[in-house]
Amino acid sequence: MNKVVAYQIGSYLDLKLCTDILSLDPLFEDSDEVFYQKNEGEFIYAFQFGMISFFGISNQEIQTIISKLKRACKQYFDEKLKEELEVEINNANILVKFNKVIIPEINPEIIRLVMLYTSQSVALNRYGEITEKLIAETTKYTKYLELHGKLNISGNNLKKFIGRVLNIKNGILENLYIFDSPDIIWEDELLNQLDQKLKVTFDLKDRYRRLSHRIEIIKENLELFKDIMDHNESKKLEWIIILLILVEVIDMFIIKLM
Repeated sequence: MNKVVAYQIGSYLDLKLCTDILSLDPLFEDSDEVFYQKNEGEFIYAFQFGMISFFGISNQEIQTIISKLKRACKQYFDEKLKEELEVEINNANILVKFNKVIIPEINPEIIRLVMLYTSQSVALNRYGEITEKLIAETTKYTKYLELHGKLNISGNNLKKFIGRVLNIKNGILENLYIFDSPDIIWEDELLNQLDQKLKVTFDLKDRYRRLSHRIEIIKENLELFKDIMDHNESKKLEWIIILLILVEVIDMFIIKLM
């Protein structure tokens, strides 16, 4: 039985370099993704955000290809997130189950759609892990605030943390197109059915909403931290101004006495 296997192999993939390394002509490509047919019934789908998906290719050959693409990766992951989906070819209607999809034929556009959503599912898992760590890090600061009434993070580190969260949020918006579908599905009823069924089976929309909700919670906490830090800085400035005025008054008093 055929299967789709998707891996997150890095944080970024140079797609032009991927094409050079694989020496394959893309069936489809744009700035974010490239889709190849290696041999009859064998497909590779690479995404700029570090995801690569395979169909009809042996595990040994998959590992060889990933090893070759290592130099096209930024921040190569030794421990890779992975997801598999069995694909059965049957003339019956399209059927999508929890770990298997039944399709009428090996059609490049059908296979591409299955590979796309398998890859998106892995990406959701990846961003899920990242946001869980951010939540844990944020909670550490809120607990310290609760116990001590102050923050144990410097202004510079807080700015870096805010920048990291914003970059992750931007990455989610750029790389996860859960609510969008490839243009080709609007021209083919079969692809449209498959598109809807895959989104439901992988629970993509709800998982994406949970991810977005986590990011919003983290942002709210960081905005509160920033307000507290700005308030503390304002108090410091007030005391500095008061001390400067006091020094000036004392200086004038001394001059008058002399």
